[in-house]
Amino acid sequence: MSEAAGAERTTYTRDELLTSAPCAAPLIAGGMRCHGGFDADGRYRSPRTLHRAPAIAAWQARLARDSAPLLEIPRALMPPQYPNVEQSTLLLRHGVRDPIVRTLTIISIVEGFGAIIRDVRVPELGALVVEPVEGTALAHLAQGLFEAHARDESGFKDEGGHKQMWEAARDLALDKPKIPGDVLMRMMGRRASRGRPERPFPQLDETLERMLALMAQVLVVEVFAEGTFEWGVRLLSNPEVSAAPAAAGDMVRHVQSDEKPHVEYLRTALSELRARTLRTVDGRTIAGREVVDGLLHRILREITRNRPREQREDIRESLIDAMQAAANPEALLEEFDALESPWTPPERTGFEPQPTAAAS
Repeated sequence: MSEAAGAERTTYTRDELLTSAPCAAPLIAGGMRCHGGFDADGRYRSPRTLHRAPAIAAWQARLARDSAPLLEIPRALMPPQYPNVEQSTLLLRHGVRDPIVRTLTIISIVEGFGAIIRDVRVPELGALVVEPVEGTALAHLAQGLFEAHARDESGFKDEGGHKQMWEAARDLALDKPKIPGDVLMRMMGRRASRGRPERPFPQLDETLERMLALMAQVLVVEVFAEGTFEWGVRLLSNPEVSAAPAAAGDMVRHVQSDEKPHVEYLRTALSELRARTLRTVDGRTIAGREVVDGLLHRILREITRNRPREQREDIRESLIDAMQAAANPEALLEEFDALESPWTPPERTGFEPQPTAAAS
């Protein structure tokens, strides 16, 4: 996998991958200085992309030169948001705000959890991957990529991140609503009930397997977040139900822009490993494609079958309780349910395992 002469630069320092382009004006969200900012023409500029963006483009170009495909998660696998835009608009029109406040607050909390990616242990890849990894996204995971991702999500030092930006969008659109006090407790209860998953590839170094599993999980979440962004922009930009349609909608758009480098570096690094060979703990090897596809298949199969049900369970009980404040709760619930988006999970994920014979 040699690099062609005169090709794009593919090696960067940690400081470079954490550097932002200068901005003419800061982004203020909910009174807090957040990352990113605006250029002289008023266009939003995402943080930490001065070198990160061209680096990702160079790593993807290298994959193309090596005829290694860049993996793609089909949007057809994305479950619909619950409640959807039409259902959410209906609730707000009838003064039922709690379910939407709850949903937006959950989104902001999940964004803050994204900072855990900085704590992911990156093993010595040179000892675990047969082919060289120099000049790849893989080689930069612990050299700025994970840290940039973490700072984008939860902020860094005195700058806010996506957590604060989603909170600002919520407060702008719904005029600083009262936040349900049980949101975080219910989220943590669901997480605790899931337990520790089994290892699908116990023949791999455990640190490597855990890193790849989390990267695959985060990639799927980031790709599926496009549906959340579309929901947020459409709902919070609607002047019929939003107190600040332009500002609230733009805040969500800024987060959406910031998330694109996350999707791209993750799919790039996983594609690089997918094109390589991994060493197992017993001295044998396994194709990277078998591992990456196996992880993605398990995650996609689980999320496409269970996410719609979990979203309903997370909000349904409190939603029905909140509707009791409406003039005609029964009629409102009937109309709400009639607007639900029908969805059937696709039969295939596109990453069904195709085992490759291991070399001795």
